[in-house]
Amino acid sequence: MENTSDTVRNRAKRLRRTMGLSERRLWRLLRANQLDGLHFRRQHPLGPFFLDFYCHAARLVVEVDGGAHSIPGRSEQDRKRDQWLDERGVSTLRLPDHLVENDINGALFEIRRAITTRLGTTEQP
Repeated sequence: MENTSDTVRNRAKRLRRTMGLSERRLWRLLRANQLDGLHFRRQHPLGPFFLDFYCHAARLVVEVDGGAHSIPGRSEQDRKRDQWLDERGVSTLRLPDHLVENDINGALFEIRRAITTRLGTTEQP
């Protein structure tokens, strides 16, 4: 029988292999500390959740929300998830997939703004 850490690791690997177009596009710009030297992880497990992107230094989650997030009841699930993370000192930034697809610079601006807020800096990190 597979232990829990192996199960989590395997699920994270599977999620990384099946990322959507918007997630892949954003990952190309976040990986290898390309965004202002900050380290991001993709499909990072935290508690019962897998986070699209996570910056530990800023304790910031970046979620790319596609059409599935407009399904009835999904916004309530997202709210509960965000609340669970917030109670643990982790903030969530939700970006619609169309922003990532059509205005990647706008998406990066929103991420930088959230990081600046989280780190308490007055200038862009």
